[in-house]
Formats: sequence, C-alpha cells, structure tokens
Amino acid sequence: MKSLSLRMVLVAFLAIGLVSAFSTFATAQDAAGTYKAKCAMCHGPDGKGGKMGTRDFASPEVKAETDAQLTEIISKGKGKMPAYGEKLKENEIKDLIGYVRSLAK
Repeated sequence: MKSLSLRMVLVAFLAIGLVSAFSTFATAQDAAGTYKAKCAMCHGPDGKGGKMGTRDFASPEVKAETDAQLTEIISKGKGKMPAYGEKLKENEIKDLIGYVRSLAK
C-alpha cells in the first residue's frame, strides 16, 4: 500500500512537471507569434532593429531598460511605435518582454 501511494505521488509530480513545461512552451510560442505580428516589421525578425530608427535589442541601452520601462514603451508607444496597451493584455506584454529579452542574448 505504501509503495502504491509513493508511485501515485511520483506520477502526480511528473504530470505537474509536464504540464508546466508545456505551458511554458505555449507561452513562448504565443509571445513569438505576437512579436512576429506586431513588432518584427520594424524591429526585424531577430530584434536587430534598423528600420525606422529602431534599436538592436542586444544593445546596452535596451538591455539596461527595466521591465517596467519596456512595459511602458509597449503600452504607450514611443516615437513612431504605436501604443499596444489597449490591444495586448498585461500578461501578453509581460510575455513579449521575455521574448524580446531572449532575442537580446
């Protein structure tokens, strides 16, 4: 009986780990899709910038910006960049910032 309970606990932990891994993957895919649809046209598919004066996400200036600063830029816009605060949910902006940070590596 004790062995069966231990197995059930191990299976539960494994299931939780798999669900967590798949949800992280899905979030990354959603953020990549959002980036491709809303950002890549100006910032480039790799975040290297260039078009319309956009900066490389790997530049020291962009890397130094806090998540709060990037949230404000995405939400309110900057220069020619449109505001996305009304179009994206808070969690979508957070995921997008994570994706932008991944492009800077």
